[in-house]
Amino acid sequence: MTAKLTQKERMLLEDQKKHEEVCIQKYKAYADQTQSTQLKQLFQSYAQQEQQHYDSLSQILNGQVPSTNSQSQQQSQANTQTSAGAAGAVNNPVDAAICNDMLMTEKYVSGAYDTAIFEFTDSNTRQVLNHIQQEEQKHGEGIFQYMQSAGMYQTQ
Repeated sequence: MTAKLTQKERMLLEDQKKHEEVCIQKYKAYADQTQSTQLKQLFQSYAQQEQQHYDSLSQILNGQVPSTNSQSQQQSQANTQTSAGAAGAVNNPVDAAICNDMLMTEKYVSGAYDTAIFEFTDSNTRQVLNHIQQEEQKHGEGIFQYMQSAGMYQTQ
């Protein structure tokens, strides 16, 4: 399906594309810095998903609205791995700082998608952006679950 974008929609997509690029860079860099094998795998998985988001945004900017079906299965697999093994992780201050930064980043990116979604006239494009936003929220949830089970995030 093709999409004709307004100037404002194009600007919002360019902004989101930059956000995705930063997420990719951060996840890759942090995967190399973390002490936790599980966190490394989680961040590598999220970097791949952020690349998919980046590619989807590029497709929309090129006039094509991508399908959202292929990305969901990989996301659910990553979240299952997160909740299963962080309990044995050592509360490492470097990993805690990395996780805090990525949780903050995911909160920001998700909020930016929320604003962008309301600005799009095409419902198919809105659906793709909503799908990406949901995956961003799941990234935040996965990081939160890791932090909580590793004793890095206290909810009380």
